[in-house]
Amino acid sequence: MTPQTDISPRAWAELFLLALIWGGSFLAIRTALDEIGPLTSVFFRVSLAALALWVWIWARGLALPRGAALWRAGLVMGLLNNVLPFSLMAWGQLHIPTGLTSILNATTAVWGALIAALVFADERLTPRKIAGVSLGFAGVILAIGPDVLDGISVADLGQIAVVAGTLSYALASVWGRRHLSGVSPEVAAALMLTGASAVMAPLMMATEGVPQLAMAPRTIVSVLYYALVATAFAYLLYYRILKMAGASNLMLVTLLIPPVAITLGAWVRDERLEPTAFFGFALLALGLLVLDGRAARWLRARHAGKI
Repeated sequence: MTPQTDISPRAWAELFLLALIWGGSFLAIRTALDEIGPLTSVFFRVSLAALALWVWIWARGLALPRGAALWRAGLVMGLLNNVLPFSLMAWGQLHIPTGLTSILNATTAVWGALIAALVFADERLTPRKIAGVSLGFAGVILAIGPDVLDGISVADLGQIAVVAGTLSYALASVWGRRHLSGVSPEVAAALMLTGASAVMAPLMMATEGVPQLAMAPRTIVSVLYYALVATAFAYLLYYRILKMAGASNLMLVTLLIPPVAITLGAWVRDERLEPTAFFGFALLALGLLVLDGRAARWLRARHAGKI
């Protein structure tokens, strides 16, 4: 299939909106973590988002999922796409800046290309993809910084947790392609969030106890934002853009999120990143552009224009 390269002004607008929403989620999660534990923050996120999506499905009159196999697939998807990455990243954000978290989050696309090549016959690693993956991982290593060689600190563990979360995201995409490809996106998202809620509830209770609902107003606003806007609504917007612009163009949101998160982290929490983080992001961004073939198409177009 030929990659989709054209993108309409409306798709661009919605792509930027999605980047703003997801970029803001890093600040919202970090703000909530000032008062609640990471597992509690994840429980609120998945349970409220699941509820919102089931209401949407009911209002739209969409067919409800039937069969134990589909619910089991949703449970595994919830583990891989919500429970593990959300929990790892929430814990990581306690120890590293929100902007750095958003940069490392972009590693998802690099893992995705590598794992898809190992699992699917039609996703083999071409020389271009190998170059993109190599550049991407080099960017991650540079963003993490050389200090990790002097000994593992809590901040280093936070960065490792975030990168591990992106690996889980990539595994989830493979699982979803194999087991949930025939389900409507809204129902698939509701299934995985429901499965994630079923896992997070006892996990939260066993480690952080019963959540306290008497929270500060900014915590409540943060929770509602990242659960209803940055999860439930963002999933719907994500699939809408995917349908309009294609997967190749949708990947651009990965590059638009960090500038938003970095700006908000500096403005609201006075966070400052090391120069290596910015250089690492630039290298990672180049790797992603090489991965999807956009850089090669741009170079070919420039060459053709000079002839």
